[in-house]
Amino acid sequence: MTDIIEIITAKIGAKAVMSGGDVSSRAISYWDSAPVQAKAICKPASTQDVSEILKICSQYKQTVVTHGGRTTCVQGTNSAPNDIVISLERMTRISDIDLVGNTITVEAGAILEKVQTAVLEHDRILPLDLGARGSCTIGGNLSTNAGGINVIRYGMARAITLGLEAVLPDGTIISSMNKMLKNNAGYDLKQLFIGTEGTLGIITKAVLRLEPKPLSKNTALIALSGFASVPRLLNHFKTYLSGSLSAFEIMWGAYFQAVTETGWHKAPMERHHPFYVLLECDGADPVRDNDRFMEVIEQAFQADIIIDAILPKSELERKNLWNIRDDFEAILSPKPVYLYDVSLPISSMEQYVETVQAKLLKYLPKAKLYTLGHIGDGNLHFFVQAPSKLENTRRLSDISIYEPLKEFKGSVSAEHGIGLEKKEWLQQSRSADEIALMRLLKQTLDPQNLLNPNLIFD
Repeated sequence: MTDIIEIITAKIGAKAVMSGGDVSSRAISYWDSAPVQAKAICKPASTQDVSEILKICSQYKQTVVTHGGRTTCVQGTNSAPNDIVISLERMTRISDIDLVGNTITVEAGAILEKVQTAVLEHDRILPLDLGARGSCTIGGNLSTNAGGINVIRYGMARAITLGLEAVLPDGTIISSMNKMLKNNAGYDLKQLFIGTEGTLGIITKAVLRLEPKPLSKNTALIALSGFASVPRLLNHFKTYLSGSLSAFEIMWGAYFQAVTETGWHKAPMERHHPFYVLLECDGADPVRDNDRFMEVIEQAFQADIIIDAILPKSELERKNLWNIRDDFEAILSPKPVYLYDVSLPISSMEQYVETVQAKLLKYLPKAKLYTLGHIGDGNLHFFVQAPSKLENTRRLSDISIYEPLKEFKGSVSAEHGIGLEKKEWLQQSRSADEIALMRLLKQTLDPQNLLNPNLIFD
């Protein structure tokens, strides 16, 4: 055991430090089952513990990698043998649910789904929701500015964050636990830590905005004959159900067919349509909201926007529809399978996907492309199955996805971040001056380059 581990152990306790085989018993992430490599995994129980660890690491020039729920899709939790990992898994406390101000104060290690469940008991919802809800953490959600399925109505993680507490690389605690919607007293310091992937500080606690629990929820799975109908349907619902549309998810036909194959999810409608949209509207008057929802669906039929629709009759049926969208296990084999997260204008999506498909066919003729996304906010996800003996298979797949984005003025990351995986492509979505400013922020707050040192850029 190295001296620094002994010092940290003496400070936070032996039960809070894992080393040796305990470290390698953990997988790097949901997407990478390789064992974690690190000198130790430290599990602080408080913001003060995090501060003490970082003070020691700063003194000894020790690099640190942070772990939340390890659901990162961009190699954001990869560590090296000489790194120390800080996992916030013990910091899960909910210290306050304010039903007047509609806020929740929660530690960064809390699992998203558990926070959602806790506020539901008070007839509130946490607007943030995503497929990894059962394992992702609040700190991870904030550090990556997570999006998910409700962005179209409530915005990304940044939009629901009122205040937070974070620890700088030198151990300084920045506590800005604001509970007000309006606070223009100088710089909004929380923005230094939201979406910066743990490179400027470790988020330890947050104040998040809650919303009243909807009294009605209307859901529909809709089949469309072509992509031109997708924006028509989106604008139709935005026009006639303004303010209540909370989710608008698209699935290309190949994705829908793959996840409803025999042995996977039961298909609730014909499987041959080229596009499917799963949408949801929230409201406060169950009877009127249901009637109005049905009227808007019927109007879409009459306008030849949609060709078929399924409306769930129970909560179980609703969950089964969402499982088709969220549960993609059916397409995770054969390996390798690569996941992508991009954003671009909706008007360019059809041509962009066609361009991606053409490039994949050129570079990796046996590859299969599965496309879905939160199209209401311009976000697409790809799964690329790429059986190939070529050593540069991943490189060819990346080129197929990212290079065409430049033409369409899109971003290489909509909600997953940059991590290690997308560093090469950051310059395509950010100007040289923007990246220079990012580097300046990093050098200012972490001059020794100790905290998540390899993420976003070198």
